[in-house]
Amino acid sequence: MARGLLLVLSGPSGVGKTTIAHELLRRFGGHFSVSCTTRAPATGEREGVDYRFISEAEFARMVDADAFLEHALVFGRSSYGTPRSEVDASLAAGELVVLDIDVQGAEQVHARVPDMLGVFILPPHEEALLDRLRQRGRDDEAAIQRRFAEARREMDRARNNGVYDSFVVNDDLSGAIEHVAELVAARLGRVSTHAH
Repeated sequence: MARGLLLVLSGPSGVGKTTIAHELLRRFGGHFSVSCTTRAPATGEREGVDYRFISEAEFARMVDADAFLEHALVFGRSSYGTPRSEVDASLAAGELVVLDIDVQGAEQVHARVPDMLGVFILPPHEEALLDRLRQRGRDDEAAIQRRFAEARREMDRARNNGVYDSFVVNDDLSGAIEHVAELVAARLGRVSTHAH
């Protein structure tokens, strides 16, 4: 059985990663890896769909058991991690698995799965990113500036860490989707023959 493909999508908040991921899964099949988190569900989030909500103790047990492909304490509050067993099972079954994770997580995954396909989604320009952060209406201006500075650091780190195979500018969503789909098709073409 041909091995599947692990696609790691990263990029600043609001850059369109989730939309791109869902369209790729619609085209190629496979699944979106659901992360574990120790935080409480936000309004409208569903267990097992958006995240798996687990206790700090369970998270620590999984870290000790090396059960995560990657994990991190985010903003010093909650822990997040990608469970390893189902990713491994899906790859062994020849499927596409999509992870939407940050640069630090992508570096951890790359160390364990060097043949992953890393794609970093960029905003058309930095001002567009700032506009998107403001339009979300979730944060005050100080928090927006903090998130913006963090996003710029992430983009710089991504450009220099050797983890990403491609940088795709999302100035046109359908164009960005096509670009990433071509990258996935090229890689799957070498390891698998099924396409939808």
